[in-house]
Amino acid sequence: MQDFTPISGLVGGLLIGLAVTLMLLLNGRIAGISGIVSGLLTLRLQETPWRAAFVAGLVLGALAYILTPGGGGAVQVAASLPTILIGGLLVGFGTRLGSGCTSGHGLCGMARFSKRSITATAVFFGVAMLTVYLTSHVL
Repeated sequence: MQDFTPISGLVGGLLIGLAVTLMLLLNGRIAGISGIVSGLLTLRLQETPWRAAFVAGLVLGALAYILTPGGGGAVQVAASLPTILIGGLLVGFGTRLGSGCTSGHGLCGMARFSKRSITATAVFFGVAMLTVYLTSHVL
């Protein structure tokens, strides 16, 4: 995060906002990543192309950023593979339990003033702050 500037944050936020707005206006869908990916896993044939394109865009966009001169470079993960797998399963379970993820609730739901999404996002952030505190200062 040494190269963070308010301009890059503003541009990134505007692009994300534009993407979720276009998704809702043009496709009538909420840009919740967990819902889009789970729809791919259930193989709804009429919805597979746009869902696959959306996920491919996420992966290719990150790859393009990494490969861009001056880009962020590859992220170094300090956790073991079992820890990453367990973490991924817990996130998947949490998104099912919370009926969505941070993108669905935090970006799209809060923008629509959904009480459920506002509550879910507050819980996401509260648990995240508690987890960081516990892992950084207690454990």
